[in-house]
Amino acid sequence: MRLAEVERGDTPAHRLLIRMISRMAGYRLPDAARVAFYDKAFAGPALGRWTQRAMRGPSPWTVSERELMAAMVASWNSCPFCVGAHRAIAVRGMDPAVADAALADFRAAPIGDRLRSALVFLERMTTDPDGLGAGDARAALAAGLTAAELEDVAAVGAVFAIITRNANALDFEIPSAADFDSAAAMLLRRGYA
Repeated sequence: MRLAEVERGDTPAHRLLIRMISRMAGYRLPDAARVAFYDKAFAGPALGRWTQRAMRGPSPWTVSERELMAAMVASWNSCPFCVGAHRAIAVRGMDPAVADAALADFRAAPIGDRLRSALVFLERMTTDPDGLGAGDARAALAAGLTAAELEDVAAVGAVFAIITRNANALDFEIPSAADFDSAAAMLLRRGYA
């Protein structure tokens, strides 16, 4: 369900800001950014800080690896907006063919064993959260992930379980590939908070 307040802004100041940013950027401000202007209690600073920490905070994972993880969660949650947005960011630091292969079938994709093990855990966490257990964590650790790496994988999975559902519930408009690319550049500069 598209909310008019998200589309146009919920206050006159937000409406003006959305128009100015869109005009200056040269593309329609993506719905994810528009939601950030809508009712701060809905998707306000706490979600932004959590996302910033998971996606840009100190981590053994690169930004591109974490963005690919977010795109994978989005894929498993059938969220085309988030797949497109996070793939566009991931390919800023990895071969687009590798990202696309991972999104198609990460088990056969030309990615490292460490990332593949993380995606196995993340897939279980996303598609079968009730079945996720200590055995899954032990398997990831036995495959070579450190506890810190696994904690960061879980953080990406948790925050994007929420974000993808919000994007789907609010029926986010799917930008063009060029607009996803432009927004990716902005997110890499500004971050999520």
